[in-house]
Amino acid sequence: MRGIAINNPLDRALQLARHAKGSVAPRPAVGAVVVKNGKIVGEGATQPRPGNHAELMALSQAGTQTKDATLYCSLEPHAFQGLAPPCTDAIIKSGITTVVSPLQDPNPRVSGNGYRQLTASRIDVVRNCTEKQKIEAEQLIEGFAHHIKTGLPMVTLKLATSLDGKIATRTGDSRWITNEKSRERVHEMRHQTDALITGVGTVLSDNPRLTARDQLGNATGRPILRVVVDSNGRMPASASMLKEPGEILWVIRDDIDANPPSDCVSILRASGKDGKIELSTVIQELGSRGLNDVMVEAGAGLAGAFVEGGHVNKIAAFVAPMIIGGNDAVSAIAGKGIEALSDALTLERVSFSMIDSDILIEGYVYSSPKTSSSSTSQAK
Repeated sequence: MRGIAINNPLDRALQLARHAKGSVAPRPAVGAVVVKNGKIVGEGATQPRPGNHAELMALSQAGTQTKDATLYCSLEPHAFQGLAPPCTDAIIKSGITTVVSPLQDPNPRVSGNGYRQLTASRIDVVRNCTEKQKIEAEQLIEGFAHHIKTGLPMVTLKLATSLDGKIATRTGDSRWITNEKSRERVHEMRHQTDALITGVGTVLSDNPRLTARDQLGNATGRPILRVVVDSNGRMPASASMLKEPGEILWVIRDDIDANPPSDCVSILRASGKDGKIELSTVIQELGSRGLNDVMVEAGAGLAGAFVEGGHVNKIAAFVAPMIIGGNDAVSAIAGKGIEALSDALTLERVSFSMIDSDILIEGYVYSSPKTSSSSTSQAK
């Protein structure tokens, strides 16, 4: 969109960040746009390590046109020497006179320092934006912010159910409960997540690829990691996901003798009770890899284990306008369940959206689970 006039460049910066999300962890996904005389002259998004940050990408594309221009970026420019140099130094040297950036970086090594350095160099810092832009900017880095605070990724549990909470009929038929547009939305969500978790039951019954695909059915190279929780090491060498590029983390019990069925598979051994994997081991492993956003797409058993273990931070539930019924039809969440409604997992900051005839309900778990007390100082 370089050289094209745009009504709100911050929207374009958010769009660029949205596309980068899911490929740049442990960095936050950021978008940046340089505007001069009402036209975009440079733009960029965060690159995977050791590539450049969004601001440097935009400044480089703008070249000499940065003098007296305005830089729009979705997050406060970082202000310390990590694997990449401080973006504030490059902005100051570029001749930019105004920086529009609505959201302060939650990383304590930056938090406010970027704005202060720019202001000290007589660059106007503007943080005004619409409420919608602020919410989107916060959502784009919510996994990063969670990882900074806890050392763990933000875990989203994705569900797709009928009105009566079923994910399959009594015969196991589940294709398709939700509509085509909802399934496209799921692929967008996969594209923006760092790791996708499922159970071996889903692998055996559905034989999924667990990739994000565009509207033409082409794989996008996301997510960067797929995780299969498989207590007894039953994943077959014929599984379709093994034919897709990218690493698969195969989580098996530490007393199971198994070898990777493919060169793309790495093994994580974990202990557990009653033959089940200790899921906290899985989440801690993903956190140690610097992953920010994780999504669980699994059957009722593993979904229930994540819920009962207190490992879920966010819910994304697609609800289709159909009734399946039947005592033997599969419900979305298995496990022991609760005894009193006061113990139910409840959500806050809930939003609803229509996707054709389906409803997408999204919200954050009200009582956050206990997480690691360790925090990280991410080097952006």
